Amino acid sequence: MSETGGVRAVKSAARTVELLELLAARGDRPVRLQELADELGVPRSSMYALLQTLIGRGWVRTDVTGSLYGIGIHALLTGTSYLDSDPRVRLVRPYLDEASEALGETIHLGRLDGRSVAYLATRESHEYLRTISRVGRRLPAHAGALGKALLAQRPDEELPEGPYEALTPHSHTGRESLRADLAEVRARGYSVDREEGVLGIVGFGFALRYDTPAQDAVSCSVPVARLTPEHEERIVAVMREIRAKIETTATGTATRAAPGFGGAVDWR
Repeated sequence: MSETGGVRAVKSAARTVELLELLAARGDRPVRLQELADELGVPRSSMYALLQTLIGRGWVRTDVTGSLYGIGIHALLTGTSYLDSDPRVRLVRPYLDEASEALGETIHLGRLDGRSVAYLATRESHEYLRTISRVGRRLPAHAGALGKALLAQRPDEELPEGPYEALTPHSHTGRESLRADLAEVRARGYSVDREEGVLGIVGFGFALRYDTPAQDAVSCSVPVARLTPEHEERIVAVMREIRAKIETTATGTATRAAPGFGGAVDWR
């Protein structure tokens, strides 16, 4: 049994978390009992008992036949609580509004989570509306502006060997290619994602340096068809200013707050 911080992991708890993460990652693609048992290496009877327990508590849902399973509504309630209680998300939200108003483009706040970036807040452009919100979703860190801005805050030795997942023909798939890009990010002061995560979309990412290394970043996404050199220059200027405002406010808030950031617990 593995250990975390010197304490033995609880096998049943670990299995429950793995199941919920698997269901969450599948999104709108429900899965059958046997697939779940095979994926997690759990006996079918044990998996069925676990699913029934979680269904009863709202963490898992099933269809009318009882043969397909997906993530339940309590996952949403818990995720919403996370966003509402996080002092950094609360601090950044007004500045996302300001950037959205100034640029008329889509603005994101994301946080590094292992090798991916989790979207914590989004202000959608009125010109380019997504049918599905990105909040709560993840994107590989190597394939987007948010992730590359945060990876550039870390030594290249921490990069996985690869090969990396190709989300589009423009995605980095090799370590050396990504390292060269991150060197440019450090020299420039922000990242650029030219259709690496989504075809037709260019992103500009700015790490928020109120943590060392930075855990959060903001970005501006714009369709290629609307991206002129003049518009790109304005996006960079506005987002630099937004980052400076966020970092200044975060520093002042942390200085005044007790015992933690924003007067709340300073979460690790």
